[in-house]
Amino acid sequence: MELWVPDLARAEATFGWILTELGWTEHQRWAAGVSWKLGETYVVVERSPAMTGPHDRMKAGLNHLALHAGTREDVDRLTRESEANGWRLMFADRHPHAGGSDHYAAFLENEDGFEIELVAG
Repeated sequence: MELWVPDLARAEATFGWILTELGWTEHQRWAAGVSWKLGETYVVVERSPAMTGPHDRMKAGLNHLALHAGTREDVDRLTRESEANGWRLMFADRHPHAGGSDHYAAFLENEDGFEIELVAG
């Protein structure tokens, strides 16, 4: 998965924090981007000169990334720590069941409008 971002440092701080907390490790780095890997899967954030506008999760394309986040306690801890690391809790009035009564997750959004869903196993 490659995400084009308007501010590489900000994306690296937010995505880097959450991915590292979930056990991902930095995989590659270059002037315009960085990637993290877990098993055979990797995520890239890149400041591409070909990007034409801001991300909008409500338009065609990526709405959000859903990631396994461990136990309910892990999701709760990450939710508590998320604001200090550039994320805000979405759907707070329905948290942690915003995805349904049988679904325990935190929906987080960063300053650039990217959403991550941290799902308890």
